Amino acid sequence: MPPLQTAVGTARKGLRIDDDVRFLRSWIEKPLAIGAVMPSSKPLARAMASYVDPHGTGKVIELGPGTGAITEALVEHGVDESRLVLVEFNSNFCRLLRARYPAATVIQGDAYRLRGLFGDFLRGEVSAVVSGLPLMTKPLRARLRLLNEAFGLLQPGGPFIQFTYSVVSPIPRSLARVRTEASERIWLNLPPARVFVYRRG
Repeated sequence: MPPLQTAVGTARKGLRIDDDVRFLRSWIEKPLAIGAVMPSSKPLARAMASYVDPHGTGKVIELGPGTGAITEALVEHGVDESRLVLVEFNSNFCRLLRARYPAATVIQGDAYRLRGLFGDFLRGEVSAVVSGLPLMTKPLRARLRLLNEAFGLLQPGGPFIQFTYSVVSPIPRSLARVRTEASERIWLNLPPARVFVYRRG
């Protein structure tokens, strides 16, 4: 392998380890807010990104990007960085995201309160919402409110993409009246996860 590629690979591996440490530290401080011990694995992040149209014209909102594992997969998938709107509660993660993705819009705030964050801004102009939020730690009412507020921002047919460690959907189809599709279990993640995609029914 050429020396430059070796150096780049080593640098990326170092960043990944640093991100793991940051994530673990934040999880220890606020386990229910972070909801994961480690950042999403590359296979899970790629699975999430695969449901986003890289040629769309609308914004792509990512909820709870953390250190940017899924963000990186979105960019690698072909989503223009300037289309990304990253909503993150943790101020340290926000600083990290602004440094890594300078063309993206990073908003520090509560991703469970999209209406309060955006109001009518971006209404109907969002191509996809990608969520790394720990929905299963929230009451069902909060999950349904989040989904409804996300649909208020999404273009017709736009996906709300969510991963979960649970074997069941975080959003009961019968209550939300949504069209649902699910990925196979992604075993190369800690813990194993599954991607659910919701579209307005």
